[in-house]
Amino acid sequence: MPAIPWWMLALPLVAGAFLPLQAGINGQLAKQVSSVLAAAFISFAVGGLALLLMVLVQREAPSFAALKGLTWWHWSGGLLGAFFIATAAFAGPRVGALLFMVLVIAGQLGMALLLDHFGWAGFRQAPISLGKVAGLLLIVAGIWLIRRG
Repeated sequence: MPAIPWWMLALPLVAGAFLPLQAGINGQLAKQVSSVLAAAFISFAVGGLALLLMVLVQREAPSFAALKGLTWWHWSGGLLGAFFIATAAFAGPRVGALLFMVLVIAGQLGMALLLDHFGWAGFRQAPISLGKVAGLLLIVAGIWLIRRG
């Protein structure tokens, strides 16, 4: 297996670091506009506009034929993102950044375990192992410890 460049490891680390910040910002936005859903919409609209500008600048707009060939589940990523943003804006400020993020991480790792095991959504297949399950259980134990405060 070829070595992974440092920047490819840094990108997810930085993106992960931004998640609790994004949740806090969206929570404050929801408070300011008195609506979790409106805050999620504003967040997505700003992000969508930024991506549209980048696509136009890079000249990477998909063809109509490519869009026509998409299945329902190709479109579902945006719905999942909207669910996450709305949930973060609602639950994040109420449970706190640390508990919110450890719950998000536990959910991410649980789903990642299934995605890898079954090779779903384009991931390479990697069977569930005792070590992987034990690691996930340690995260769950961490949730319990954080919750006890």
